[in-house]
Amino acid sequence: MKLSIPLALLSATSALAFTPSAPSTAFLAKSASSTSAIFASKNQKKIISRDKWADSKGVVTADAEASVSNILKNADGLEYVKLTSGSSSSEIYLMGGVVTSYVKDDVEYIAVRPDAKMDGSKPISGGLSHCWPQFGPGEIQQHGFARNVNWSVVSVDNSSVELELLPSDYTKAMWDKNFKCTFTVTLNDDQLDTKMNVQNCGDEAFDFQAALHSYFAVSSLENLEIAGSFQGKEFLNKMVGEGEMQTEDRASITISEEYDRVYKGVNDPVIKDSGKGKKLNVMNTAGWEDTVLWNPYGDEGMGFNQFVCVESAKFDPVTLEGGSNWVGDLSLKPEDL
Repeated sequence: MKLSIPLALLSATSALAFTPSAPSTAFLAKSASSTSAIFASKNQKKIISRDKWADSKGVVTADAEASVSNILKNADGLEYVKLTSGSSSSEIYLMGGVVTSYVKDDVEYIAVRPDAKMDGSKPISGGLSHCWPQFGPGEIQQHGFARNVNWSVVSVDNSSVELELLPSDYTKAMWDKNFKCTFTVTLNDDQLDTKMNVQNCGDEAFDFQAALHSYFAVSSLENLEIAGSFQGKEFLNKMVGEGEMQTEDRASITISEEYDRVYKGVNDPVIKDSGKGKKLNVMNTAGWEDTVLWNPYGDEGMGFNQFVCVESAKFDPVTLEGGSNWVGDLSLKPEDL
């Protein structure tokens, strides 16, 4: 790990002590300009030399450290990025590449479960959690591996971060495909934008599923209503037998029992919370075609009454040809009711 050392301390190690004889006033006046130029040149060389030395020793100078100052650590040592814009803020953990907070005007819109592990021992239960390259059970582990591993920071500034996930020995052991995933989070004054980009870097096609297992904070389920184009749409109710296709007859959804439902072709949910006096527009503008509603109703340990999962999904597998890419765009826009 690189250390931060004050620049004055680095400069002091090369300082030399000497006692010069006093020059005449005329000489000082005549040579002031040239002397300043020489000293400036020497100082610049010292700065360059010092920075090279610092880099070789793994030391981060103050200027370099400032560029990564919004990469922080929680109490358990997990790294996360803090974004700010106007009255809004967001936090994104490198573990799983998961957005765990979106605050606008002092209102939190994203939930993390009270039983979540924030020490890296298991995927974070909450936030906008990645389910990739598999959603739910299947040939590999539940919900894939993207939420289990650290993503790398490609670029970051005060209001945006781009994360990257590449194959590793861990991922190849269960899914040996040549891929690159990037996830970009951009915080604007009025909304939070996310973009997931999946690229097939190989020659052969591969199939995948994708979802953001999104946990949204609510004041209480009794204050919750989920609007959108639900009425008349078929959905898979996973709580009935092995799963049963049903038709939704409601224009908006309320939750008073355990939910695990996949609404195919619905991607315009609006989360209305009368307790907060707010609504959150979940705007899926590319890639995310379906919506999954999930809540472990009655489970106090999970904090069931303080969140609802309104998940942006691509439920049917995507076949991605070699050299091609797939994009999922999601924006969260809060408004008053």
